[in-house]
Amino acid sequence: MNFVRYRKPAFIFSAVMVALSIISLLYPGLNLGVDFTGGTLLERRTEQNVTTEQVRRILDDAIPEVDLSGAVVQLLDQPNEFMVRTRPLDNAEIIRIDQAFAGYFGSLVELKTDVVGPVIGKELVRNAIIAIAVSALGILAYISWRFEYRFAAVAVVCLLHDVLIVLGFFALMGREVNSPFVAAVLTVLGYSINNTIVVFDRIRESMRLKKKQGYEVLVNSSLNQTLARSINTSITTLLVIVMLVIFGGSAIGDFAMALLIGVLFGTYSSLFVAGPLWMTWMERKKVR
Repeated sequence: MNFVRYRKPAFIFSAVMVALSIISLLYPGLNLGVDFTGGTLLERRTEQNVTTEQVRRILDDAIPEVDLSGAVVQLLDQPNEFMVRTRPLDNAEIIRIDQAFAGYFGSLVELKTDVVGPVIGKELVRNAIIAIAVSALGILAYISWRFEYRFAAVAVVCLLHDVLIVLGFFALMGREVNSPFVAAVLTVLGYSINNTIVVFDRIRESMRLKKKQGYEVLVNSSLNQTLARSINTSITTLLVIVMLVIFGGSAIGDFAMALLIGVLFGTYSSLFVAGPLWMTWMERKKVR
């Protein structure tokens, strides 16, 4: 397969996806979860099916002295399961809300209760950004040492490409961004760089063995030599992730969805972006 032949369409596609992702991050923006914004997250199950209007009405009546008009109410996987995300509440207020739910629906099962203060939320945001930045810098330093700085720079560009697209999809779909999402992004970084390193290692080996060949032939032959490995690895990984998306439920749904998008675009970028982008850089350097 002539990968280099499709480099311009691939670059245009990637540029459009990144641009749309950036626009989605600006508007409507990320749906930050309680982990980052601070607040209370309640997930409950009842014996009968519920509606968001019923839940909102019960919230207003449970603690009328507290303004819960900004609470986000969402139905989960089953019609009798729902989630409430609102301002930070103390234990007494949570108990009163649960008693109101139990009194209206007859019974109530507590699935999840998270309370995060705004200070801790800001600290989690800072730690998440630091974790991603340190990972990118570590990757840049290691590849520069093992290969050369051009390989490292292209690898980091591809990583930013993959992460921005994952963030853009989540912003566009309105899915919640929480601590498991950060773990998924870091996993995507590791998976994507693994595929890219395999390609770069084969390109470097081909440069040593076939010094007289042009960059286009070197990149194409290297990508084709690693193609079966990349496809097989991606398919086996995606099979597991798809099962998590389908059967994982709401607890790990966002985590699995971030992995699914990241692995798909990580495989694409390692084949259609990384090698051709490095080749374009080398060709321009040769012309100068």
